[in-house]
Amino acid sequence: MRNRTIEPLHAARSWPVVTNPSVCAIIVTYHPSLEMLENVDLVLDQVQGLVVIDNGSNPNQLAPWQAASRDRCFKLIENGVNLGIAEALNQGIGWAQGQGFSWVILFDQDSKITPGYLGSMFETWRSHPERDRICSIFPNYTDPDTGKEVAFRRARDGGPIIAMTSGALMPTWIFDKIGMFRSDYFVDEVDAEYCFRSRAAGYLLADSRQAVLHHQIGLPKKSTFLGFGFTPTHHNAVRRYYMSRNRVVLYKQYFFIFPARVLKSISDAFLETTKCFLGEEDRVRKLRNFLLGTWDGLIGRMGKREGI
Repeated sequence: MRNRTIEPLHAARSWPVVTNPSVCAIIVTYHPSLEMLENVDLVLDQVQGLVVIDNGSNPNQLAPWQAASRDRCFKLIENGVNLGIAEALNQGIGWAQGQGFSWVILFDQDSKITPGYLGSMFETWRSHPERDRICSIFPNYTDPDTGKEVAFRRARDGGPIIAMTSGALMPTWIFDKIGMFRSDYFVDEVDAEYCFRSRAAGYLLADSRQAVLHHQIGLPKKSTFLGFGFTPTHHNAVRRYYMSRNRVVLYKQYFFIFPARVLKSISDAFLETTKCFLGEEDRVRKLRNFLLGTWDGLIGRMGKREGI
């Protein structure tokens, strides 16, 4: 795990001052479709640099991205195997820091930004009364099919308690202060852990209502149970393992720091998991992986899990 020790709260009072922003976009890919290249052009129109980190796609899937990296002049890092979302993000952040960028903006391969996105994000930062304490700015997440906005629980300062990594704008100094993403999480709850870690160190999160990111959580489909309608996310069985395991680890680490927030997160996770078992397919395997992940989280078994 590449993760520095969190600075104590009192040490976070000398806030770095960021001027003349230079932004590097980071996109993590995993068996991407050709259509996903469309987002590259949308991103390049608004940033000063781009690095794409691929987690083990096959040669046919990579070929158009290799050509695009030459034509559009962005950096492509090919891992050859799936190292997980956290490690891929860390690779991109390390590359951006080495190139001297002062900000990074993080994307999943299927998230799409809208015109004026980055300008709205920076307007939120500039207008914030404590902008030099902000370590991450999040967009307005909107489902591309339904237009429905994703709602987040908020802290007393008005910022989200937890938000997704995709679309987040972050100053690169925060990674020197509190470390990189936890690569031992591999996937899932990576964003939640970093949000908790940031707030534990005395930093703030903010969001921009004007910056719209088209992003879909899982593969939502409507279901019914005993006449009640709901919409499970339909994450696959492998993801169910990492979701349950990493939630247990997250709650163990931060319960005594943020007890009320962790309890609310547990409540949200319980509801989301219940919807899965009531309305999704492949429930036997998902239940097995949920129980296995919970056990591994309790005993502290981390990293990539084979055979699930």
